[in-house]
Amino acid sequence: MEQPLKPHQAGPRRAERGQQTTLIGIGVSIVLLLVKGTAGYLGHSYALIADAIESGTDVITSTFVWLGLRVASRRPDQNHPYGHGKAEPLAAIVVAFALVGAAILIAVESIQNIRVPHKVPEAWTLAVLAGVVVVKEVLFRKIAQVGAEVESSAVKADAWHHRSDAITSLTAFMGIGIALIGGPGYESADDWAALLASGFIIFNAYHIFRPSFGEIMDEAPTGDWQQELATIALSVPGVKGIDKYRVRKTGFEYFVDLHVLVPGDLSVSQGHRIAHTVKAAILQAKPAVYDVLIHIEPA
Repeated sequence: MEQPLKPHQAGPRRAERGQQTTLIGIGVSIVLLLVKGTAGYLGHSYALIADAIESGTDVITSTFVWLGLRVASRRPDQNHPYGHGKAEPLAAIVVAFALVGAAILIAVESIQNIRVPHKVPEAWTLAVLAGVVVVKEVLFRKIAQVGAEVESSAVKADAWHHRSDAITSLTAFMGIGIALIGGPGYESADDWAALLASGFIIFNAYHIFRPSFGEIMDEAPTGDWQQELATIALSVPGVKGIDKYRVRKTGFEYFVDLHVLVPGDLSVSQGHRIAHTVKAAILQAKPAVYDVLIHIEPA
């Protein structure tokens, strides 16, 4: 039976899982980049070439995510007493900006191709796109699941980048299908599809940026932390309640500040002992918490 994680072990283990799934995503994106780029060039489809550009940004940004996760997994040192966890949401923000850059590039090229007549895409490119959509959606679901389990904004961002690639491929499929069914006069349908895909990509970039920026700004994490902390603290003899609490997320771990109410006639030593007991109970119950600062208040 697998042993439960001890306090301070959760962060490195989560970072390792995140790095593994990110490397898998990089490998898949490299293969799809070559497949879509070649198929787009031979099949006369800019929508497919735009999709290849999206896969290229996948490779670059996933590499940034992998590097961010490696830095975030480092333990605290003299210069970084709270650890290196901020590298993780910073990597997610890099992904968001890279997505915006890719979307702008695709939009500009799409507009240029709409204005210039070109050949109708080859029908076989639809099969390529259908396969890409399936592969990318499966990859999104796998990485998103890991991102949720390890509570990593960077891994979640990487997952949504793969989802945006699937959306780009799906819109390209629709555009090429319209061009083939419509015939002459509908040659630019796949370019319009690429332009539409750029809008979806920018939307996904915001979806990635917002929670990552919130983490950088020490935004309160989601979940009923107050109730959970109160339940843990009240299980310790001598604790009458909690007065204030603050929780912030740094990378894969959380830091907790807690004001605990105890009887006012206790000695300093007794209050100190209760504080240590509460801290130990929180670290044991919530392995993702790296450190707890307890302040004793008279009830």
